[in-house]
Amino acid sequence: MNSSTQGSDLTLFGLPAERGRWFLIPLGMLVLLCLGTVYSWSIFRRPLEAELNLTATQSLLPYMIALLCYAITMPIAGFYITRMGTRLMTAIGAIVVGIGYSLASFADGIGVMVLGYGVIAGIGVGITYGIPMAVAARWFPDKKGLAVGLTIVGFGLSPLVTAPLAKGLIDTYGVQRSLLILGVTFTLIILAISTTMTLPPTCWIPSPTARGQQKRSLPVSYPDKMLKSPSFYGLWMCYTIGTFVGLSAIGISSPVGEELIAIDSAMAATSVSIFALFNGVSRPLFGWLCDRLQPRYVAIASYTLILIGCILMLNAGEGQVATYIVAFSLFWFSLGGWLALAPTATLRLFNPDDYAQNYGIVFTAYGVGALLGTLVAGQLRDWFGSYVYAFYPMGGLAIVGIILATFMLKRDRPKLLVSE
Repeated sequence: MNSSTQGSDLTLFGLPAERGRWFLIPLGMLVLLCLGTVYSWSIFRRPLEAELNLTATQSLLPYMIALLCYAITMPIAGFYITRMGTRLMTAIGAIVVGIGYSLASFADGIGVMVLGYGVIAGIGVGITYGIPMAVAARWFPDKKGLAVGLTIVGFGLSPLVTAPLAKGLIDTYGVQRSLLILGVTFTLIILAISTTMTLPPTCWIPSPTARGQQKRSLPVSYPDKMLKSPSFYGLWMCYTIGTFVGLSAIGISSPVGEELIAIDSAMAATSVSIFALFNGVSRPLFGWLCDRLQPRYVAIASYTLILIGCILMLNAGEGQVATYIVAFSLFWFSLGGWLALAPTATLRLFNPDDYAQNYGIVFTAYGVGALLGTLVAGQLRDWFGSYVYAFYPMGGLAIVGIILATFMLKRDRPKLLVSE
């Protein structure tokens, strides 16, 4: 990649920067596709239970710890991206992911598996996750939402690619050797792409139109003031609700289909693949909408879809397969949307130059939502004997989210903004 700091002379991949920048999106998608294998953990669970003599609860621990470490690490990594550079941080994340997978491949018990896959690989994902989005956001100041939404599609659609890949490897080589193969492969792919993960010069703007848009929307310097902003707390709470509901739904998709709708396990697995498509498609769509509408309106639309899904499931019964598919497609669609809406709202509401740090802080909401969302739905099932009771709090939270988005998910008063 050749570059120059002189606006029109800047090139990417041998092309003028305004054209070459589009190659960064599929490259970022590929990085996130590798990292998104964490969502395919269910493929590894049963083979690990057999090989390591684990209980169902034990086999879930690496996944839960990976999500937690990923969510904790990302805000920390955000503060080092501008200091160490996007290329070096991406390379470090790739190596850490590879070490985690490799260690897990030699595990002889749940402790080493949790340490390797859960802690180390989870940290690697947290280090790397935000970088492709930060790069896309900086290269596309005129299309922030669309660029971020397209880039993050890789993470959402990862199970469609990596789950069948992992299944084939496990059938051929066994689960632990498959972890080693995947870890080495992901490390090499991300290391190669890391050389392209660069930010544009601060003076670079793609066009006069984009220059005008950027100047009008630029808030004051954050994150020092972001934590004092009501907008931050509105976004954080809305994001927590969106991920809580979405990850609750993801965690119970198959068992709800089998227990409440009485579909067989093969049909339940096929349904999850359909849901994953909706999860991926919603990301560029929500990003595109956030470029054109205020984030609060997009958030309200997301919560409305969640509420519709809850109402459908509260009235569903055995044999109502269409109702089940529509409802859970809405849940997965909304979760994917939030993973594009939240970073785009961070760009819209706060200084985009501080995006890596800002979104790292905002992303802690995902960690809270992930931790609670993977636990609460199952706990309600144990308490009341049916998954149907999970849809009452999910619907109630959607209503709370609509209220919060209406009154808190908006830019602060003009005194916090740069004068136009």
